[in-house]
Amino acid sequence: MQLSNRTLGQWLEHWASETPEKEYIVYSDRNLRFTWSQFNKRVDEMAKGLIAIGVTRGTHVGIWAANVPDWLTLLYACAKIGAVYVTVNTSYKQAELEYLCQNSDMHTLCIVNGEKDSDFVQMTNSMLPELKQCERGHLKSERFPYMRNVIYLGPEKHRGMYNTSELLLLGNTIHDERLATIKAEINCHDVVNMQYTSGTTGFPKGVMLSHYNITNNGYLTGEHMKFTSEDKLCCCVPLFHCFGVVLATMNCLTHGCTQVMVERFDPLLVLASIHKERCTVLYGVPTMFIAELHHPMFDLFNVSSLRTGIMAGSLCPVELMKQVEEKMYMKVTSVYGLTEASPGMTATRIDDPFEVRCHTVGHDFEFTEVKVINPETGEECPVGIQGEMCNRGYNTMKGYYKNPEATTEAIDPNGFLHSGDLGTMDENGNYRITGRIKDMIIRGGENIYPREIEEFLYNLKEIKDVQVAGIPSPKYGEAVGAFIIRHKDSSLSEEDVRDFCRNKIARYKIPKYIFFVNEFPMTGSGKIQKFKLKEVGIKLCRERNIEII
Repeated sequence: MQLSNRTLGQWLEHWASETPEKEYIVYSDRNLRFTWSQFNKRVDEMAKGLIAIGVTRGTHVGIWAANVPDWLTLLYACAKIGAVYVTVNTSYKQAELEYLCQNSDMHTLCIVNGEKDSDFVQMTNSMLPELKQCERGHLKSERFPYMRNVIYLGPEKHRGMYNTSELLLLGNTIHDERLATIKAEINCHDVVNMQYTSGTTGFPKGVMLSHYNITNNGYLTGEHMKFTSEDKLCCCVPLFHCFGVVLATMNCLTHGCTQVMVERFDPLLVLASIHKERCTVLYGVPTMFIAELHHPMFDLFNVSSLRTGIMAGSLCPVELMKQVEEKMYMKVTSVYGLTEASPGMTATRIDDPFEVRCHTVGHDFEFTEVKVINPETGEECPVGIQGEMCNRGYNTMKGYYKNPEATTEAIDPNGFLHSGDLGTMDENGNYRITGRIKDMIIRGGENIYPREIEEFLYNLKEIKDVQVAGIPSPKYGEAVGAFIIRHKDSSLSEEDVRDFCRNKIARYKIPKYIFFVNEFPMTGSGKIQKFKLKEVGIKLCRERNIEII
């Protein structure tokens, strides 16, 4: 096991040469299939198209789309010519899109029609009213001085935008020799991907990640699950997030295996894809696995081909992991980290006992150092003592784009990246995440960690999912609020929850406010926005005339 200096393009060309006829990208629902050789050819054609419209080394190219077929084509095309691929969350609205395009100095933006209630074409035209008057490729915008192109991914034509076919045709004007010369200049330490932090705690920052960062993190993730070229990974997590573009895509890229794509999460489509393609690996956040297991047609599909996968993104309930292992035949692993760590800092391994895989986030990635550091003294915490999870190694980001102050705040003088998460290490070197520094509830001087209460409440069988957050309290500063999603047909009441807690956890930890909800506020990548739960709690108290004390 060793780190590689290959770029994304070099990895792709390696497999196109070694296993040209093996399937790489598959969309089972539309029977769209690319072998390594076919996909590499399309990537080169797309790369030449980007060169033709002025994309060069260091240029920022944005992608605003779900997991559409050309999402990955554009990623590798940018990688081959040294452009930086900027991922845009599909949940973004007008103001967020405009902030990202300005902050990232976007040169070219690639879009689709939209998602749910969002019209990406209309929002792009609102952001760039000059599009409808300018010649394609010659956009001049006062508000977005770096922006030159908008590409529509599809056959439709829109004023001022290239479509996919036109981009590929333009690529025919670029000689293969020019592409080869450009590719030869690319270095594995170049920035290849810029992802904006999820915005669970504040305004997004552009995280700059290199080929070296993400290919090696993906490779080691696969090694932890004993990946081989025979594996087929069902990817239903969004590619604009590290879970999709690194832990899934870079894993497949470095192991030469097949990536079975789901354009946007649908539990039925996931089950059908596993059944049809005989997938061996499945990724998802807990809510995805819950949706699959509880789908009324679950028993109609054969998922026995599954052997492993990753459940990550938020707290993984013990009962849920047990059900997934029993009903979906897979050994569940987890990866802990953050975008700034490419993203994996620690991981459980497929051979770890269930107790380790279920109750911890495993031990550190190879070639990294992980420490639990006392946030006040900066000293390393002893075994079992809670502190901030910190990481140093090949996976540390190159920094936040145009934000040296935030970069210095995140990475200390010793090179350790500070996560903002609280955790402990046990005597075997395995870590447990106990909460976020900023999520901590301080009630009358008592420190309360939401994760502890969430794990306790998961033992109540009628609870399908639960999140705990602080509700502002005039008397105590903050009070404990529990937001609970019940199982279907459950009659669980607030008093039932409090009775369950009495004499089992300290009185000050028992939720003062209990809200039964249908969903949690989420980011587009499936992370729960804790800060919004506080807002939801206050609103529900007002609506129900509950006095906040």
